[in-house]
Amino acid sequence: MSLRDDAVLVLKAYVAETEAQEELRRTYLDHLAAHRDAMWKACGAGHLTASALLVDPKRDRVLLTLHRKLGMWLQMGGHCEPGDATLAAAALREATEESGIPGLALLPGGPVRLDRHPIPAPCHRHLDVQYAALAPSGAVEAISGESLDLRWYAFDEVAEVADASVVRLVESTRERLERVAP
Repeated sequence: MSLRDDAVLVLKAYVAETEAQEELRRTYLDHLAAHRDAMWKACGAGHLTASALLVDPKRDRVLLTLHRKLGMWLQMGGHCEPGDATLAAAALREATEESGIPGLALLPGGPVRLDRHPIPAPCHRHLDVQYAALAPSGAVEAISGESLDLRWYAFDEVAEVADASVVRLVESTRERLERVAP
């Protein structure tokens, strides 16, 4: 199965909890149907990306990266690569690379939410499939070349440093954590 085929299956199975999320789900599926290269950065009409919000083992903080190019506090994530077998694998790879933390585990249940956002050229538009991941006990982060800084924030502190899309991701992740046994 190709990464594109996996993305279609993931999006068909995604249970949108709001009408806005359902509209995005349909938009992503339409984009995949219209663009054979929708998984890759080269797709000028926009492309799917994969990200993951990292949660500490005590489940009360998240790790954000100060993105080098955008100058914003964001979750870990980015472009899919040819070696990625699934969207989940792409999100996990990106989170591991950008955080320096091995042994991350995605929360069960698939993506936490979807987010479409503009990006400076040459990308123009990301159709981000957002997961959440738990860091292992004793995790120590390490700044990658894509980050200016990494920092743990309490859930309630995120709104002070990040934009609304990250705040929505934190809220959805907290809701998912309540449904997942520790």
